[in-house]
Amino acid sequence: MESNYQILWDECLKVIKDNVSESAFSTWFLPVVPLQYKKRELTIQVPSQFFYEYLEEQYVDLLHATLSKVIGHGTILNYRVIVDNSSNAHTTLQSETKTLFAERKTLKDANKTPKLFSATSAVHEWNPNLNPRYNFDNYFEGESNKLSRTVAATISKNPGNTAFNPLFIHGNSGVGKTHLCHAIGNKICEFHPGRKVLYISSHLFKVQFMDATRNNSSNDFINFYQGVDVLILDDIQELSGLTATQNTYFHIFNHLHQLGKQIILTSDKLPKDLQGLEDRLISRLKWGVTTELHRPDLSLRKKILTHKILHDGLVISKEIVDYIAENVTEHVRDLEGIITSLVAYSLVYNREVDLELAKRVVSQSIKIEEKKITIEKIQDVVSGFYKIELRDIHSKSRKQEIVQARHLSMFLSKKYTGFSYSHIGLKIGNRDHATVLHACKTVQDAIDTNKSFRIQVEEIESKLKH
Repeated sequence: MESNYQILWDECLKVIKDNVSESAFSTWFLPVVPLQYKKRELTIQVPSQFFYEYLEEQYVDLLHATLSKVIGHGTILNYRVIVDNSSNAHTTLQSETKTLFAERKTLKDANKTPKLFSATSAVHEWNPNLNPRYNFDNYFEGESNKLSRTVAATISKNPGNTAFNPLFIHGNSGVGKTHLCHAIGNKICEFHPGRKVLYISSHLFKVQFMDATRNNSSNDFINFYQGVDVLILDDIQELSGLTATQNTYFHIFNHLHQLGKQIILTSDKLPKDLQGLEDRLISRLKWGVTTELHRPDLSLRKKILTHKILHDGLVISKEIVDYIAENVTEHVRDLEGIITSLVAYSLVYNREVDLELAKRVVSQSIKIEEKKITIEKIQDVVSGFYKIELRDIHSKSRKQEIVQARHLSMFLSKKYTGFSYSHIGLKIGNRDHATVLHACKTVQDAIDTNKSFRIQVEEIESKLKH
């Protein structure tokens, strides 16, 4: 058997193919080359460190199960990772399958059986259920998340002892609510290692409560949660219509709040818009501070893309980054997925990432609509042209170049978006109708009388259309 490693891997591929999509199979498994099977250790070659990390992160369970089925339980997986294609330099790494499986099994069992939790457990045994990769270092600040991020950072330093308790974060799917929750939890663990921090999804909370009810262990369930110092509950809208679960959470909430423990919640809606939640629970959700996460603005999308590109070791031109940022506008997950796909294409087909490839990958992931000129884009282009910050346009500064940029943003917004003067003023520094009307007249007069200024406006308009 030890000499037939290719046959063994081919059998593994048959199993894997039945469990992943066709594109995932061709991208992540066909490029793998089996090298050796000896003493219950299978060694495979992968084209890069990123490739190895992606397999371990996304498919470690599948690989483990497949090896157990095809070769036998206890099979060890080794990776030979190509470091330099030109010299064929490589390094050998062992899969962390066993360790990961052990950790996941422990967490799974604990989460499904609340009575295994103990409010008096030693801190070093505590599992906060946090993802260490989600932190403030890679949660970049932009206009769309500035308030939420600032409040979150404040809470992290002094949980339970600020006016921000509870913290209620709402926003559409994919705007970074879960990332921010984990970032808060991880930072609290760093600043306050003695605190019992717990992140839990509302779905899992609901499952735990149902299990506790069936097992007549509701008191164990409640006692455990009342012993938490920081409770982070994600997607509370999933408790809608579950009266008994809501009642239990209501009492846990009251107990923690009275003791000065920090409570953090997320939802896709404002508290007042949540259907199927009891009024008394909704009133509790309003006690602290409510912040909204909007879809990432253009500058924030560029920051996220740049970080992801550097992290994955990809070389991508500014033109391509700009193209992706301008077209992938809704979700952070979409941005990260695009870069992951580009890395995969680059590795598998051994080609540089060019604009043509980027357009193809983006078109496969999202629907590309005809470019619209938005107030957001106008402000980005104008601020970039005058080399000032977006916040300057929104400020009360009376510096000539800032006033000119602010007036021009209002003028172009009226010209290209069709929004009312009031709406434009609201989006540009919360100005009133009369201010925008005056700005538009001022800019039009300057265009009619100042050739140099007219050329500037034409150049900006050209940038807006491309």
